[in-house]
Amino acid sequence: MSVLIRKFKLPTGMVKEERIEDLDRIERYMQFFDKEQQTKLHAGQKVFLEKDEFQIVDN
Repeated sequence: MSVLIRKFKLPTGMVKEERIEDLDRIERYMQFFDKEQQTKLHAGQKVFLEKDEFQIVDN
């Protein structure tokens, strides 16, 4: 099962990591990426969307 990891910076400057395991939530996030970014994600590479960093890893 794959996990989508989202890293983002809070207004206080602290970096937070969110592990998204729910397949419905992962599919909703995937709508924000274009085809090239989706290919990179499925290959395990990090992708940046605005200021957030996303990566898919196998659990």
